[in-house]
Amino acid sequence: MKKRAIIIVIDSMGIGAMPDCEEFGDTKECNTLRNVCAFNNGLDVPVLEAMGLGNIQDFKGIKKTATPIAQYGTLQEKSKGKDTTTGHWEIAGLVSEKPFSTFPNGFPKELVDKFIQETGCKGILANIPASGTAIIEKLNDEHHSTGYPIVYTSADSVFQIAVDTDMIPLETLYEWCKTARRLLDEGNYNTARVIARPYKVIDGKPTRISKDRRDYSMEPPKDTVLDKVKKAGAKVIGIGKIEDIFSKAGITHAIHTGSNKEGLELTIKALDGSLDLEKIKYEGVNITDADREIIFTNLVDTDMLFGHRNNAKGYGEAIEEIDDYLEKILPLIGENDLLIITADHGCDPTVPGTDHTREQVPVLYYSKNIEPKDLGITLGFDSISKRVSDWLF
Repeated sequence: MKKRAIIIVIDSMGIGAMPDCEEFGDTKECNTLRNVCAFNNGLDVPVLEAMGLGNIQDFKGIKKTATPIAQYGTLQEKSKGKDTTTGHWEIAGLVSEKPFSTFPNGFPKELVDKFIQETGCKGILANIPASGTAIIEKLNDEHHSTGYPIVYTSADSVFQIAVDTDMIPLETLYEWCKTARRLLDEGNYNTARVIARPYKVIDGKPTRISKDRRDYSMEPPKDTVLDKVKKAGAKVIGIGKIEDIFSKAGITHAIHTGSNKEGLELTIKALDGSLDLEKIKYEGVNITDADREIIFTNLVDTDMLFGHRNNAKGYGEAIEEIDDYLEKILPLIGENDLLIITADHGCDPTVPGTDHTREQVPVLYYSKNIEPKDLGITLGFDSISKRVSDWLF
């Protein structure tokens, strides 16, 4: 009997401050979904509403229902972090007991010097915490005159490298990112991700090219539920930046996306059997168990395009777009499939700052014959990995 678990992460759709949010520099007023709903005078999300999202707490425009079709609840993070890697790792069963390092004063000179020497880039620009869109606009002219990459960080544990790929080839950017990843690991800097931020100047404006973004994460220090499924000879299909977040660990098939729309359409193809799996299968992978499968999708637009840019209107529209696709996805979920919809952290576009916010997240579980109920508040995103393991094994 074939069984599938489908995990869809709406990146950064938090639902309220964690009790320790102030330790992370966040206000207790942060609540990404509730504040986005309020800003937009309500959202039109009938599928999420039917699943019970509005029963979790009061979200303007998302009504409560007496007849939910899913199980619904709130998850609080065990790990000490508010970033993509920490959130996804915990969803997959790996709790990070030590927080990743951050660099509020920029990266250390010895690291920068090694990076310049080993890449041969001759110098860097910035080396400060910054909003990516703002720093690229500010330094674009200097980038063009010097040829130096723009290197910056944020409140998260990230080493980000931005270049205009009409001047510096995309493959060169990727190689520089791989060098940074190696240097960070060799120096024990405990940095979650190196992110390639390619852009082009379009109509006179520096514009990031989302489809060519790549994340180079630390390798997970322990196995996750993804590894368990892969070692059983079954499929683990990563859609979006999933393979980057897990540094390919526990993944058998992967495909990057340039937008939420693309990620959702690929998820539908994975569900209906029309996705060309041979084309995206890792070399050397041998599938011996056709009865178990994870489809793991990250929808990043909410975070990258709208949360970090304080665009609450766009954030709301992105959630409505996801809901439109869920109308097509739900009929593809059979009695042997478990659909899980959740988030990995917050990024409230309505509060001061452009960084992630330390928030709890929603969780929705749906299958054809599931018993709808309120799951209340659960400590640990890793409860999802247990549910997935129990479902598949």
